[in-house]
Amino acid sequence: MKLLRLSLLVISVMYFQIQGQSVSFQTYINPVIPGDHPDPTLTKIGNDFYTSGSSFNPTPKIYHSTDLVHWEVISQPVSASWFQYGDEPGGGIWGGHMVFYNDIYWHFFGRGGGHMYFVTAEQPEGPWSDPTQIEVPAGMYSLGVDNSIFIDEETGKWYLLTKAGQENNHIVELGNEGQPTGTVLDLTWLNPNSEGNPYGWAEGPVMWKYKDYYYYSFAEHLVGKQYVMRSDTLTDDKSAWTIIGENIFIGTPGTYNRPNHIAPVVMLDDSTSWTIAHSYHSSSNWYAYGRQGLLCQVKYDDQDFPYIQYPPNTPVQAPVLPSGGIGWMAPKSDMFDTITLDPHWSHLGYTSSATYSLEVRDGWLYLEPYGEDNTLIQNEGEQSYSIITRVDFEPTSENHEAGLWIINGPETHTVKIYSTVNSQGHQSIAFGFGDTKYEVENTIGSVVWLKLIRNDHMMSGFYSQDGNSWSQIGEEINALELDIQQTQYNDFTGNQQGLYVKGKYAYFDFYVYRDAYTPIMAKNPANQYGVGQRSTSYGYVLGNIHTDDWAMYAGVEFGRDPDYPKTPVSFGVIASSANSGGVVEVWLDSIDTGSKITECNIDSTDSWDNYQVFSSAMEPVSGRHDVYLKFTGIETGELFRIQWFRFLTEDDSITAIGNHVPQRIPQEFGLMQNYPNPFNPATKIHFTLPKTCRVELTLYNQLGEKVATLTEGEYSAGIHQFHFFANNLASGIYYYRIKAGSYSQIRKMILIK
Repeated sequence: MKLLRLSLLVISVMYFQIQGQSVSFQTYINPVIPGDHPDPTLTKIGNDFYTSGSSFNPTPKIYHSTDLVHWEVISQPVSASWFQYGDEPGGGIWGGHMVFYNDIYWHFFGRGGGHMYFVTAEQPEGPWSDPTQIEVPAGMYSLGVDNSIFIDEETGKWYLLTKAGQENNHIVELGNEGQPTGTVLDLTWLNPNSEGNPYGWAEGPVMWKYKDYYYYSFAEHLVGKQYVMRSDTLTDDKSAWTIIGENIFIGTPGTYNRPNHIAPVVMLDDSTSWTIAHSYHSSSNWYAYGRQGLLCQVKYDDQDFPYIQYPPNTPVQAPVLPSGGIGWMAPKSDMFDTITLDPHWSHLGYTSSATYSLEVRDGWLYLEPYGEDNTLIQNEGEQSYSIITRVDFEPTSENHEAGLWIINGPETHTVKIYSTVNSQGHQSIAFGFGDTKYEVENTIGSVVWLKLIRNDHMMSGFYSQDGNSWSQIGEEINALELDIQQTQYNDFTGNQQGLYVKGKYAYFDFYVYRDAYTPIMAKNPANQYGVGQRSTSYGYVLGNIHTDDWAMYAGVEFGRDPDYPKTPVSFGVIASSANSGGVVEVWLDSIDTGSKITECNIDSTDSWDNYQVFSSAMEPVSGRHDVYLKFTGIETGELFRIQWFRFLTEDDSITAIGNHVPQRIPQEFGLMQNYPNPFNPATKIHFTLPKTCRVELTLYNQLGEKVATLTEGEYSAGIHQFHFFANNLASGIYYYRIKAGSYSQIRKMILIK
């Protein structure tokens, strides 16, 4: 293992010398586009890359990159105020592909009922035209929705690849105006219903060319295999195509174990080929983050058929491309100091442009409800962070709310902290999830600071008068049910986070993502080299740290005048070391080519379980940055382990460094409602333990008779999940009971066959 690490290091150094790039950009770990990014497409135009895809209810976005690893949102091709835009989970925009053809930028997308549209612009940043509906060619009843565009550079012709129902694959030639010419290649033989649809839905079709072959690839369904076929001519003659009947993803699946729906493959100048795929997280506890965007290298075997390695959990070599100064894709802070809304914000469903503005009050976002509520959101794609806002709100009813929230795709579960009025008619600040709600009286006034902290599934809410001294509202809340699978398929579109109002308008001064002055949990870097999570008596920490390893935390906000006027003066970290320790170098935006702002020495603490505070002075910093921790030391083994780190202002004392650190262990016993319910034949049962104890989970019928012992044994403190398969039980009502120490709880489940 050590020889492998040394070899990778030597390769990295040689690569750095040749390319002149930071070592932190030479490898990457997926997902490169965290959060929900289903049905991705990919287009190379000159030295730039663009991706889009299905967005469903949130407003669609176009992402831009120069290196395929770092992405930024540059435009929204379809307005949320478009009269055809839907307003229901799973509605909105299906598919999305931007291409450059005939000196115009085009973006094609679907909108329910099998209708396809396009918009055009003179540049990818827009402005984009109003949508034009694409005509359905004679003999086709629909164009489908999650389609793509193929441009044949050799002939200059372009085509819409359509999928409308399981057996209806077509290649539709387009004219210069984006409408069908009438020439259609009929590929319905690919997935005939008469043979039971051998390739599932054969959906999300994409095409590319390689060595004079046309490659046509499609997915079985949203989590199934990825297939490909090829021909040396573009034709609908079945005999001209050769199909690979096996999944083109090979090897051992990792965290993202169901990749498919690949984008059209692009080739770089060094002859390497790349695509973007989507995949759910392998853990059902993080299913609600949706189908995340994965960068995958495409290789060809000796017969020129493509294959892709399953995305591993370890770093892989990045494309040999310049970064272009783009940060890692993560939600962005916003000071609302422009007159137009930044494209990284989405609306949820149809939203009139009259319900929000950055011009009503200078430096503030005005947001008013339409119907019951209104929201601005960004994809939630990370497992730990803090978000902050300052809101000016004067509620007069319990139904008036304004604050921060995290909302799931089906729009059924929310964690939120907000200004409101309580049942006694007094202004208050509330924090809650589901049936759990904490509330304090608002003695500050109409302008209040709010902070929401996520540490895995545990949520904490805080409020402040000045953004320096914070008070917690109630206790931590276990919001596991927000993150697990809620419904099936495309009704589920990934968690979102952001600002919201309900019942009355409000003003928001700014939005901070990953506050530098709130502890940043080290165990969840966005990108890393060499390090990994370690399970300890304190929960998971960042461990396996060796010299020249590094970890990156995306989008850390250090503050900006006048909205968030903070400046760090020191860096603090909670770490342990049973060896001689080492050094934490703190870099901004990249290692070696970025700015090193401090070095913090980590001394031996004599035990891996003895965590202590270490700190160092630093250079002043402002704005939003990716923070890299680079580790050095003289040990050949593990240097140290880190629980968390944060930055401190002059007003912070080192003894107060632990303020607002969420607990990693549940605070109480709990038995959650099984999901799905009703079910057939499988369901999941989650339970929480604040300490290690013996657990017995049993099942009873309506007569109170014991049917089965589902699990029995000692479980550690934490959140646990049990998969129950009722293959041998009859339909009916059953009860499941947990006994953990002196704790006991019963819930009902319904089996329908």
